[in-house]
Amino acid sequence: MIVRMGLLRKRPDLSTTDFRRHWREVHGPLAAKMPGLRAYHQNHIVDKSQLAIDHARGGWDLDGFSELWFDDVATMERAIASEAYQAVVADSPHCMAATRVIVANQVTVVPLQGRPAIKRMSVLQRRADISAEDFRREWLDVHAPLVARFPAIAGYRQNVVTACGPAPGIDADADGLAPDGIVEMWFHNQQDLVAAFQSPAAELSQRHALSFLQTITTFLVDVHELV
Repeated sequence: MIVRMGLLRKRPDLSTTDFRRHWREVHGPLAAKMPGLRAYHQNHIVDKSQLAIDHARGGWDLDGFSELWFDDVATMERAIASEAYQAVVADSPHCMAATRVIVANQVTVVPLQGRPAIKRMSVLQRRADISAEDFRREWLDVHAPLVARFPAIAGYRQNVVTACGPAPGIDADADGLAPDGIVEMWFHNQQDLVAAFQSPAAELSQRHALSFLQTITTFLVDVHELV
């Protein structure tokens, strides 16, 4: 399967509470009607701190990540050509601003273990002197095994970005940022998260990250599974 993600920013005139309510109760049910949709999760950002790592943070100021899974690109394209998706586009300006949409191939490195309480998502941007091909090789082949050694990690997934653009119906963000990858990590509690990133395995992985990543922008999220 492939995943289509929205990197969401709320309208500045909306409170966080009102944005989350509209996204979950109005926008979400519209998106859930898209044909061919296998699953749909909303990740509501609850913490924007650079928790437990010492790496340059990027310019991503987000309020949520949407994740919509399809069997393949053709199925996704039929979905976004549907009448159901037009209703999604029409509703987007009511709660969102400057949202980016990415398409990614997912690689599960550590399968999800149970239903962990903590989910962390990170937006990665490669160094300017690193090609897209070299980024993917370093991230998939070298970095992934290092992270898999973290103690108490309850799940780790890499999302390799293959396409990025502005969300339909919403004014494009002026900075035009484009991520190279999006990380999903799960832990059973925050103590496990902090302990994992203080481990020798984390020291090795973070040292390696400096060799190919310019920025890592981390968030903790609250997950709502709509489909």
